[in-house]
Amino acid sequence: MLLQRAFGRAIAFLQRDARHFQVLFLAGFLLYGILALGWDAEWPRYAILIGTALSVQSLFIRWKGVAWSSLKSALITGLGMSLLLKAGSPWTLALGAAVAISSKFLVRWDGKHIFNPGNLGIAAAVLFTGDAWVSPGQWGSGAMLVFLVGAAGGMVVLRVGRIDTSIAFLGTFALLELLRTVLYLGWGMDVWLHRLMNGSLLLFTFFMITDPMTTPRSQAARIYWSMGVALLAFMLSWKYWINAAPIWALLIFCAINPVLDHFRKGAAFQWTATPPTITPLRTN
Repeated sequence: MLLQRAFGRAIAFLQRDARHFQVLFLAGFLLYGILALGWDAEWPRYAILIGTALSVQSLFIRWKGVAWSSLKSALITGLGMSLLLKAGSPWTLALGAAVAISSKFLVRWDGKHIFNPGNLGIAAAVLFTGDAWVSPGQWGSGAMLVFLVGAAGGMVVLRVGRIDTSIAFLGTFALLELLRTVLYLGWGMDVWLHRLMNGSLLLFTFFMITDPMTTPRSQAARIYWSMGVALLAFMLSWKYWINAAPIWALLIFCAINPVLDHFRKGAAFQWTATPPTITPLRTN
């Protein structure tokens, strides 16, 4: 009975704020990489990325007077960057994390930030230093990884109401890959599935492109926007051989979000959920 009550409280805590799910699952993926995939436990790299993200967020909290609960968002950014960004220098990592968090407060339009913080931070570290890179291959393409990322990511996007974004992006990307890999090049379906069962692609699909603060507010706009990200990512990957193409495609499409939000109105997203009022049943 005690265990059941503790489990119920834990579920209620996770449901109060979608960020709780994201922190839990991203931290779980990091541990999965270290324990199951044999990654080197690069604790200094994780500490720099997460510590810089939290520190910069704290400075802006004091400056702007926003709620301290926003540290959860910084923790998510730091964890997400820990899963994707590598660099030769600790200063490069700190730069990426600082740009990521600063952009939320300095690059804004209509009450929300324009760029996905982790996405922009990774792009800035790669572009400005030449000392950073994204390593998609570190995740492998095992079926268990697909299940873990897909199931956990699905829970998160359903909680934040962005499952449409994931489906539109991954469905479009998968169709384009099918047309080129199987129908045009004549390779087998196993090659097509191998390209889709990539941990970095799935993490991007469920945890980066679905950021509710940097996706269009209108559902219709989000769907077309996600399809556009997939099309551009496919072109950058296959035509120009650009590594981590979805990262660059998302960066470009985030820049047009203000235009989409202007012409296609939608409700602003709130991280915390207000528990529904339950009216007790009366018995006669």
